[in-house]
Amino acid sequence: MQMIGTIGAIREVQGLRRVALALAGSLLLAVSAQITVPMVPVPMTMQTLALLLIGASFGARRAVEASLLYLAEGAMGLPVFAGGAAGIHHLAGPTAGFLFGFVAAAWLIGALFDRGWGRNVMLAAAALMLGHLLLFVPGIFWLAKFIGPEAAFIKGFALFIPGTLVKTVLALALLYAGARARR
Repeated sequence: MQMIGTIGAIREVQGLRRVALALAGSLLLAVSAQITVPMVPVPMTMQTLALLLIGASFGARRAVEASLLYLAEGAMGLPVFAGGAAGIHHLAGPTAGFLFGFVAAAWLIGALFDRGWGRNVMLAAAALMLGHLLLFVPGIFWLAKFIGPEAAFIKGFALFIPGTLVKTVLALALLYAGARARR
């Protein structure tokens, strides 16, 4: 009987940790969404930097949970989207593809780091860049329905290339600084 009680207590702690990570990740995404460079129709935010850090630090499963919780919070009306926006209609608007791309990117980055890509700086950089680029795929395709494919490529990807590179390098530096500090 004691063993069953111990297993239950361990599962409860793991469940609480899982919930805490999802909440922390969704909060980081929400806060980083408020740091914006207003652009139309897709604002530039610090969310992708947060997403890279969440994917690399939480692993695939937990990063996906945090991303989905973030989307659910916004859909329920919490002002977590860029510029304090909220509401389910944002999950069908011009930026919806990018928002759903967060989930795919979080999974890919987390899965690659789960497989050890974080132990090598070049592989870690590749994982972060691949995740960052994956985020753009559904974003551009969805945005094209609103403004056409050429404009979607320019306004939903090309304008973001410099920021993408900077945020990817910054995420890599923060991850390695954090790892060094833990040692």
